[in-house]
Amino acid sequence: MSDQTTNLSTARLNLTFLNIDNRLLLQQLTVNGLDWLHPTKPSSWFSFTIDGDRIDATNLPFDHVEEAAAGEGVQHLLLVFQGSSIRVEQHILLYENYALIECWPVIFNTGPDSFTIQRVDSISINLPELAGELLAYTGNWGSEFEPHTHALENQIILESRSGRSSKGNHPWFALTRASGEVLSGAVAWSGNWVFRFEPLPDGGCCLSGGLHDWEFAKTLQPGESMEGAPVILALGSDLDDVAQQYGRVGRKHWYPRSELAGRLPVEWNHWWPYEDVEITETVFARNVERAAQMGFEVCTLDAGWFGPSDSDTFWYDYRGDWHLVNRRRFPNGIRPVADQVHAHGMKFGIWCEIESLGVKAQLALDHPEYVATRAGERLGYVCFGNPQVQEWAYATLARLITEYQCDWIKVDFNLDPGAGCDRSDHGHQIGDGLYEHIRGYYRTLERIRRDYPQVVLENCSSGGLRIDLGMLRRTDMTYLSDPDYPVHDLQIFWGASTMLSADRLLHWTYSHWRNIDPPPQQTFNPRDPALTKKKWDYYSRISMLGFYGISQKLPDLPEWLTQRIIEHNAIYQKVVRRFVKEANLYRLTAQPRRSGEGERWSAFQYALPDEKEHLLFVFRLPGAEAQRTICLKALQPERIYTVQGLEGEFTLTCSGASLMQEGLHLSDLEEEDSALLLIC
Repeated sequence: MSDQTTNLSTARLNLTFLNIDNRLLLQQLTVNGLDWLHPTKPSSWFSFTIDGDRIDATNLPFDHVEEAAAGEGVQHLLLVFQGSSIRVEQHILLYENYALIECWPVIFNTGPDSFTIQRVDSISINLPELAGELLAYTGNWGSEFEPHTHALENQIILESRSGRSSKGNHPWFALTRASGEVLSGAVAWSGNWVFRFEPLPDGGCCLSGGLHDWEFAKTLQPGESMEGAPVILALGSDLDDVAQQYGRVGRKHWYPRSELAGRLPVEWNHWWPYEDVEITETVFARNVERAAQMGFEVCTLDAGWFGPSDSDTFWYDYRGDWHLVNRRRFPNGIRPVADQVHAHGMKFGIWCEIESLGVKAQLALDHPEYVATRAGERLGYVCFGNPQVQEWAYATLARLITEYQCDWIKVDFNLDPGAGCDRSDHGHQIGDGLYEHIRGYYRTLERIRRDYPQVVLENCSSGGLRIDLGMLRRTDMTYLSDPDYPVHDLQIFWGASTMLSADRLLHWTYSHWRNIDPPPQQTFNPRDPALTKKKWDYYSRISMLGFYGISQKLPDLPEWLTQRIIEHNAIYQKVVRRFVKEANLYRLTAQPRRSGEGERWSAFQYALPDEKEHLLFVFRLPGAEAQRTICLKALQPERIYTVQGLEGEFTLTCSGASLMQEGLHLSDLEEEDSALLLIC
């Protein structure tokens, strides 16, 4: 094959491959005339290690390009490389009208002997020397989406080795040039992952990543194959541009959506004020009756419903025993509870940590072959690398749905599997237990979605420790964090929405915890005399930025607060959620910090695609300066807009040009105060 250059393009993005002596290398990755690849060091695109040897496009012969079937607006290319005993299909998805690429390799053993794969990089590209900075987020319980910036001077490794995608670092980055343009990447995988930025000898760096190679090994027998983790690259003029591409492509091509989840129903969940200690059939029933009067649309029974019939049963110890109902707390079982919710015109949700295995669970005794172990020690979960576990989990979830008439299942995961199970009798290998667990869990969720498409699947993992595009392709939304105090809420929403659209982000309004050891800022008390209408509006409107819910003792709330929640539920249902579902999101201020440092005002603008209607949230945080001017985006310059408070408290008219260039000047908000403005 002679030397040639091949162009693959969408409306905003151009890929150029250079074919030299049957070696197909990536030469350009260009958006709007700006190239993100090294000018003299062509990229191999993918790389992997087999029996200690590095394999990539520089030493694996290129064979041909195929085009696979894809959905409307998607071009699915297969770059096929063929060696003497190895075939690689590098999958590339191009999304029409978006500067966003998705890629992953599939490796086939086409030879007569087995070989062992120790590392699989779905992406391996050479970046030029850049004057700019790398933004990434660390993640831990209660400290999700903590921003960190790095200069690309030395080696930088972003990774998770906990076995959960958002524990350690979130699986996302944004590399910003000094001129403002952004290259962002994300790994669509729920286990261990890595991005490496490794300096090149003469300047620039190699960006590689995908599945983490730590403690990983997978042997392929002749005729077998394995698939790498999808990696997404998004390019744009700034961070908002990139975030909107993630969100728009997600809404159009990635996210599943049940009819119920598509409505963004207002949820009440029992957990924080009651936990498992105080929840009973009677307590839940009192809340259901009140929830119906207050305009809630979903009532979710969280942990505490299952296990031995003992009022002292601790939920964490008996995860796995989903066949047991705690009859001391729910003497008539769960179905009457669901029936009561339905009788009040609402939908019924239930919590289930289907992967996990408590230390006292009978399941481990009845089925020791389900138990995930490493070096002989239990890891605290059932191994979905075992096909028997997948069947058990599917049957268990299906039974909960059918017997209890569940409309919503909150699937949680409260532990770190690390490198995963190393048993060799599960159907996986010693070195690929976590990889096969994630794949098996994905298959189980996909079966539930296929057979029960009406049921909402909520993703949760100790709050927000498994937030990734792999999980969000199989669930309807993700819960962001266990704590929900106000500044924390704003910080995590700002961060999470750089990768996910707002309608996928569920968090509750500032909850009243019964927990004896909450975070120091988690101090909400509905009867605190310092709680005012303005403060509650500030708390509640923060939750309204995305998928909106509340966890309070509804029957015990002061009457004024009950009435205000009724009003907020109606505002969200009648006005706000349409914007959350459909609009593009703009961050008009920098990311707030739970530490109290940095930005003390927070403003978000939702712009419907026609740019005629907008919704503006503004929050003044504790310690903020008294006044702030907020400049809007994406307005029609010549159009005269009316700016009005949703409850009639504020009205003015102004041109789009003025609102974007001169902005809205805000001088009458107190600390912990807010404004919610419709602009049309």
